[in-house]
Amino acid sequence: MPRILMERSGEMEVFVRVIQDGGFSAAARNLDLTPSAVSKLIARLESRLGARLLVRTTRALTLTEEGEAYHHAALRILQELNDADQEVAGGAVRGRLRINATIPFGTMFLAPAVPEFVARNPGLVVDLSLTDGIVDLVAEKTDVAIRMGNLPDSGLIARKLGQSRRVICASPDYLARKGTPEKPADLAHHDCLTFNFRRATPSWPFRTGGRDVVQPVKGSVVVNNGETMKQMVLAGAGIARVGLFHVADEIAAGRLIPLLEEENPGDLELVHAVYVGGGPLPHRVRAFIEYMMLILRASPVLNGTS
Repeated sequence: MPRILMERSGEMEVFVRVIQDGGFSAAARNLDLTPSAVSKLIARLESRLGARLLVRTTRALTLTEEGEAYHHAALRILQELNDADQEVAGGAVRGRLRINATIPFGTMFLAPAVPEFVARNPGLVVDLSLTDGIVDLVAEKTDVAIRMGNLPDSGLIARKLGQSRRVICASPDYLARKGTPEKPADLAHHDCLTFNFRRATPSWPFRTGGRDVVQPVKGSVVVNNGETMKQMVLAGAGIARVGLFHVADEIAAGRLIPLLEEENPGDLELVHAVYVGGGPLPHRVRAFIEYMMLILRASPVLNGTS
């Protein structure tokens, strides 16, 4: 493995300063070095590169062809180093931000919100992936993921963005065919659509007569995401229990009917941003999380007010 040359940027700075100031003595004064130290640094640089960069006479200092190329490259590299220092120290939101989210959340909230976030931070590139599978943030090199519902124990750091109460609903067509449940126990005679998540349970919570009860449910369809569940319930496949943000528009339009609202326990589906800990949070990740918190606070279906 080649030796890491820790002195490269220092040599570049001295070389660029010699050209800028027009000589070794002037550069030495401005760098608080001796002329001999500057001369030795340039000689070491030329020796390492195996090329002569400067032609020195008693009257002038001239760049060779190799010196011109190296000077151009050194100016660019030193500017990039300076920009990197300012970005980290000054909190600039730059670079590539890799985000993962569920398809429904990404479609409904991220897709409309990301353009404004990018417009506010022109040095940023957003790399957005939507999937209903749980990704490994380290393996996928993901900066931040949006996760819905209760979070399993893990080494990730979670930041709450919002919350949506859950609602039980069905289509008018299904209710016309199967009847409307009047109490939780009636669900035992209905086709109840459920999720196939590992942590999902085939029972729904209620609050009846001031006490919490759990009603077992069963049905002919299980799905792995809220968007598919919405499409199934709209098609009349059965009764669903989902986060309100999935179906708020359909309920408002009368395409879905909320059920057993008086016995709804008000349980919530939480929305978190999760990321890998172990060091300072990059400015781009912090800015994105804070931006999404503002976006979701303005949404009645994700700030818990609906």
